[in-house]
Amino acid sequence: MTKNTDISAILPQTLADSLSEPKSHAEMMKHKTLTEKAFPHVRMRRLRQNSAIRDMVRENALSANDLILPIFVEEELKERQPIKSLPGIYRETETSLATAVKEASSEGIRGVMVFGVSHNKDHIGSDTMNPNGLLARMIDRAKQAAPEAAVIADVCFCEYTDHGHCGPINELGDVDNDKTIENVAMQAVVAAEAGADIIAPSGMMDGQVSAIRHALDVTGHSHVPIMAYAAKFASNFYGPFRDAAGCSLGHVHNVPTHRKTYQMDPANGREAIRDALMDEQEGADMLMVKPGMAYLDVLKELRQNTELPLAAYQVSGEYAMMKFAAEAGALDFQDVMMESLLAFKRAGADMILSYSSVDAVRWIKNQ
Repeated sequence: MTKNTDISAILPQTLADSLSEPKSHAEMMKHKTLTEKAFPHVRMRRLRQNSAIRDMVRENALSANDLILPIFVEEELKERQPIKSLPGIYRETETSLATAVKEASSEGIRGVMVFGVSHNKDHIGSDTMNPNGLLARMIDRAKQAAPEAAVIADVCFCEYTDHGHCGPINELGDVDNDKTIENVAMQAVVAAEAGADIIAPSGMMDGQVSAIRHALDVTGHSHVPIMAYAAKFASNFYGPFRDAAGCSLGHVHNVPTHRKTYQMDPANGREAIRDALMDEQEGADMLMVKPGMAYLDVLKELRQNTELPLAAYQVSGEYAMMKFAAEAGALDFQDVMMESLLAFKRAGADMILSYSSVDAVRWIKNQ
């Protein structure tokens, strides 16, 4: 071959064309070196070509092990009652509670959290500190119904006080922090002795985790873990829950109509991380962010700052807005619910509390 030979004349046409001078931006891009991490050598769509590849490279997935079912239980109720603001959800009777727990467990859900609707309210929520009160009874009933399931006791007072706040009110008209943590420690012991597998304090009182941990340890329950509501915000998404649990505010004179002096300001992300990490230092075994969808940034940042298991609570307002939108024909409930649950996993949640837990497990099985 002489040095004047036209190499394109002896090469396959496609290769000759590739060596010719580029005529467009796309052709110019093809001449980038293979070490450059850019199009066209890197094509993100390659791993999206078919369902088999997409399944193999999927970073997060939902399973029954991720889900916890919240259940409302009303005493002195003869038949389970639908909750108007939470379509598809009921206030269970103390008898029907067993059926609801068995159903969830049979589908593979590993945890249930019980919330009482009390008919025996007073200023401090004393029924929850009674070994024969509603809290103890429903824990015992749930545990007997499904011994293999983890029964989680929400320990707080808002469902059991006549004013609806999360502890006794002091002379300043605010919740008395230190008296509340004394009471919640007793409440936690009652729950543990009734059979609770996990204690979940939700009142957002300073020092509540350390008070509960000490009380459990000295009463022979050092094995019982604490799932702290570590970053619980003063959110507007709780509305349907307060209807369901009977803990709305504003019906008692000279008592605040909000919970902003103890639940967190929705504007504060850094404070949420600080508060959650204090719960870890006090002895929490798991941390929760509540609500869920509007606070995925907090969940993600907390995941980056702790090795503890994390829970996210998809609260009543989140569930309700998807339900009502689906009923109006605006979206598909199953699709958006599954997408939202997956978002919690992607943000770092190990556990998700959702009113759709049973449906979600069934949908997973049918995928």
